[in-house]
Amino acid sequence: MCGKLISVAEAERPERIHLVPHDLLSGRTLVPITVGGHHLLLVRDSERIVAAERTCPHEGADLLLGRCVGGRLFCPRHLASFDLRDGSVSQGWSFRALRLFEIELAFDGLWLKKK
Repeated sequence: MCGKLISVAEAERPERIHLVPHDLLSGRTLVPITVGGHHLLLVRDSERIVAAERTCPHEGADLLLGRCVGGRLFCPRHLASFDLRDGSVSQGWSFRALRLFEIELAFDGLWLKKK
């Protein structure tokens, strides 16, 4: 046998976490959620939905107070924006990218896909 043994806890860990029903985002662009003690933000950009960390990596501003326009999430404090495809920050700013998490849309709601 090669490799390390997988513990029972690792073997039973789900590949994805159920978040919310579909209609929670109905008519809303930004929805705060808490998953495993982490504060995240569901962001709807047209038909696409992503989850992002809720606080800005620059000064910790609450991104729920920001806005989403054209595939970018804007910080309410300093107006830097984050690309919702990869989390990269807009030009002129030199701090880390916003952490994004993939969302799966299924018949029974929205699911956070684990990496």
